[in-house]
Amino acid sequence: MKASEIRKMSAAELDAKLLELKDELFKLRFQQAINQLDNPMRISAVKKDIARVLTVRRDAELHGKDA
Repeated sequence: MKASEIRKMSAAELDAKLLELKDELFKLRFQQAINQLDNPMRISAVKKDIARVLTVRRDAELHGKDA
């Protein structure tokens, strides 16, 4: 997911996306623990998406939604 796509989301959508990504990360880690993970690179991609969402949320908090 690109940062430009994330910036277009509302605050409620960002919160929902964050919960979805954290849930996906939990499931991926669980699959990794029981050796059923097909694509280990997906974990790092989800972690980066979580960081992007948190960054956009913080930016909106500091500068308002217009920035």
